[in-house]
Amino acid sequence: MKKTRKTSSRRSNMKGGLGRLLRVRFLPRWMVYGLELLILSVSLGISYFILNVLKVSPQSSIPMYEKFLLIIGVNSIFLLLFKTYSGIIRYSTFVDLAKIFFASVSTFVTLVCINLFSMEVYGDKLILFPVLILYFIFSFAFLFCFRLGVKEFYHFVREFSNNISKKNILMLGVDEHSVAMANAVQDTPSVNYQIAGFLVEKDSPNVATLLGKKIYSKDCLTKDKINQLNIEGVLIIQDNLTREEINSWVNYFLDLDIEVFKSSPVQKYKDEKEMASSIKSIQIEDLLNRKPIKLDNEEVKRRHHGKAVLVTGGAGSIGSEIVRQVAQYNPSLIVVLDQAETPLYEVELELRATYPHVEFRFILCDISNKRRLERIFNKFQFSMVYHAAAYKHVPLIEENPHEGVLVNIYGTKNVASLSSQYGINRFVMVSTDKAVNPTNVMGATKRSAELYVQALQDVEGNTTKFITTRFGNVLGSNGSVIPHFKKQIAAGGPVTVTHPEIVRYFMTISEACELVLQAGTMGSGGEIFVFDMGKPVKILDLANRMIKLSGLEPEKDIKIEFTGLRPGEKLYEELLSDDTKNLPTPNPKIMVSKDPHMQFNDIDTLAIAITKAALKKDKLEVVKQLKNIVPEFKSNNSIFEVLDKAENRL
Repeated sequence: MKKTRKTSSRRSNMKGGLGRLLRVRFLPRWMVYGLELLILSVSLGISYFILNVLKVSPQSSIPMYEKFLLIIGVNSIFLLLFKTYSGIIRYSTFVDLAKIFFASVSTFVTLVCINLFSMEVYGDKLILFPVLILYFIFSFAFLFCFRLGVKEFYHFVREFSNNISKKNILMLGVDEHSVAMANAVQDTPSVNYQIAGFLVEKDSPNVATLLGKKIYSKDCLTKDKINQLNIEGVLIIQDNLTREEINSWVNYFLDLDIEVFKSSPVQKYKDEKEMASSIKSIQIEDLLNRKPIKLDNEEVKRRHHGKAVLVTGGAGSIGSEIVRQVAQYNPSLIVVLDQAETPLYEVELELRATYPHVEFRFILCDISNKRRLERIFNKFQFSMVYHAAAYKHVPLIEENPHEGVLVNIYGTKNVASLSSQYGINRFVMVSTDKAVNPTNVMGATKRSAELYVQALQDVEGNTTKFITTRFGNVLGSNGSVIPHFKKQIAAGGPVTVTHPEIVRYFMTISEACELVLQAGTMGSGGEIFVFDMGKPVKILDLANRMIKLSGLEPEKDIKIEFTGLRPGEKLYEELLSDDTKNLPTPNPKIMVSKDPHMQFNDIDTLAIAITKAALKKDKLEVVKQLKNIVPEFKSNNSIFEVLDKAENRL
């Protein structure tokens, strides 16, 4: 991207010089008046020159310099009277033109009167009438052209300055949407890009140019050609391409060291301002997104319309998106519960502004406080409970296992048992792929929570349908790898990757929440729903692509450092455990994992015991009991590996 930086530097220097010129507000009035007198003198000189060429002899009644002084003097008086010098020249209007015209006409009439007076008194004209006529024509025309020229010059400088600051980009494709967007970009001054041409997959011999711009084929576009044309980027219309096509083109453009910009079709924008602000650099999220899952919206609507809904962890990434999606179905009430004060307040401001027709309650509460929770359940008659509250950061929970137990296990137990006690129709828990064959405390606490929720389903007298959703990493969620990499790149690096072979599954926040809502409608109780998350992504490849998308080169501009696996971290995440069966559902993107489950009395006894250990803050005892609940929990790169070794010796 060195070419881009040099181009930007050169552009900045040129724009700086032009900017100084444009910042000159106006010339002093005396200077404008002096320039007008100079123009009058030139006009008079040209008039006499033309008469001389035509062999017309001037009157010799008075010396030539006196005639000059008389004509220019009279004209200068009328310039002062009409204040032709007072306006800012580059902003001249019809009013300024009228002032010049009346000053010129007044000068002509006055000089004619002086001539008539001279003939009456002295019997001779001071100035020939052809001189007056020519002078009137030239002086008016030159004064007008002076203003028009200055105005056009500043307009040209302004346009040239804007064009210097604009990036030369190619438009991908020659279809209707691409041509319409290219035309809009060209015609919109506020857009910071200018179209240098069109790019197509293969040569199109029937169309040489479009909108006066050349069409380039993919085969002929080399790095040398890019440098020659000073191309800095390519604009793509996302709606025109599949995700696979976008990835293929982006890889091609990154190899050419040019930036990739994205936009929607121009028809989707209300005005030029919205269109101008919508053209942005393509992000890694755009390349990882997949086609959204198809929802049974009627069933989802039926489950939420006119119903009271509780969302725990409602200020978090997943919880707040669940709230947004539920709000679209006009529930009677949404209670947003979270223990994080500032995020809860920020979500409240956003939701009240976005969904003014929906009734909200924002409650600051810790789910480990059962008495406080019970008052909330008693006050509101919930139909649906979405349980997204949890501690999720692996290294922090590895250091503080007791806190993970109190929130992820005891907190879940509180919300789930109260849901059963108060006859909530459906309880949907958000879990994680780290609960499958866990290697860390966080994953083991979530698996324990899954076991408790599943066991509640079979308790005698229970009418609540308990449903669990399990998925991988969420793009853009708080603390996830992509925002972390973005901050590191913005800071100049290095980008830190734990291991060169580590891979993860990714999905968007909206996809995750669509899954949660869909699972809440299709579950009959006791299921763990897993999502078809596609292919896993290698984190090292993710880091390299993010650096390139930022216009930088890995290892040269931004270093990549390997820090080693964190406590409890493993190279590969799993969505289904080894002992489970993968069962299909009506939605091809959603499957049911039939994991082994426990009897309620067993898991309840274990949950009570581990909660007591957590309150004592005895780390080893907490993790030891956690391994009793989840036998497949084997610590990895952690101080708690000693517990696994001790068990093996036994």
